[in-house]
Amino acid sequence: MISTPFVPVPPRDYGGTELIVYELVEGLLGRGHDVTLFATGDSRTRAALRACYRRAVWPPETFTELNHVSWAMREVAQGEYDVAHAHSATALALRRLVPGVPLVYTLHHEQEPALSRYYRDFPEVGFAAISADQRRRETGVERCVMIHHGLDPSRYRCTDRPDSYVCFVGRLARIKGPHTAIDAAALAGVPIRVAGDAHPPDRDYARAEVEPRLQYPHVTYLGTIGNERKVPLLCRARALLAPIDWNEPFGLVLIEAMLSGCPVVAFGRGSVPELIAQAVTGFIAGSVEEMATLIRPGGPVDRLDRRRIRDEAMRRFSRDRMVADYERLYQSVIARTAPRPITAA
Repeated sequence: MISTPFVPVPPRDYGGTELIVYELVEGLLGRGHDVTLFATGDSRTRAALRACYRRAVWPPETFTELNHVSWAMREVAQGEYDVAHAHSATALALRRLVPGVPLVYTLHHEQEPALSRYYRDFPEVGFAAISADQRRRETGVERCVMIHHGLDPSRYRCTDRPDSYVCFVGRLARIKGPHTAIDAAALAGVPIRVAGDAHPPDRDYARAEVEPRLQYPHVTYLGTIGNERKVPLLCRARALLAPIDWNEPFGLVLIEAMLSGCPVVAFGRGSVPELIAQAVTGFIAGSVEEMATLIRPGGPVDRLDRRRIRDEAMRRFSRDRMVADYERLYQSVIARTAPRPITAA
């Protein structure tokens, strides 16, 4: 399992890809597989850990990724592995140096024309999309399975008696819509807790649109939070707001909220319509005004059954289901990959 060099496994706070890597590794170990994790040295895992970098290197940078992945692929070439599963596009080209090892690659990003052209050169790779919407938009991959993310439900808690607030959890980026979430809460007359920070490309937006709103009396800003604060935040929230302004390939915090019994109210872009069961695990809103209507005290959000939300999320988005889906993909890629040539003694 080849993770990124940018965030440890599991992540301390931000890091959706690395959280899924952690879930996959732990789930595969639980099902009796022998797993080696190529990640940063500050990662925590029950698997055999191999690291090119002692600590995560942030922010992401091309040569750091190339160094990490090429080192990992060299280790794969020298080992005896049934399959390699990469979460970096760099691994596809480097697989040419390890032709006998089947490779699985998970798409964690929105469709990018340059990457789509690149993917066309690797028809032998087992591609996995993380939503049906992402798979439909990806033009560079002919053979691609869809595997929704899954998480360990035991890490999340559920209550039938939430507090009065709604919440936003994510990057303070325009495409994530934190300013819209704050405005919707204001229109609804409810408090909102905002968790996350701005990455370098988003700082101008955050200064102009988010930071002034964080001073509003109905807003509590939590900064960047890890799982130990995220779990109670989602458990006690009346709803998670996700007014996204892009075709998000998945949206991991949505299923974290659902596993906590917390309804999700989101704009219907990208994967959202396939993640939310309308009027069961949350609602798809068409505008900030509709979002506000849905989250007003005593309104539609408060009439949802929080235990049913968690049960539905456990059925659809558990780690065990995700791991079983990847096991089937591994077997299919192994079956169609030519075995390594036998070297005469």
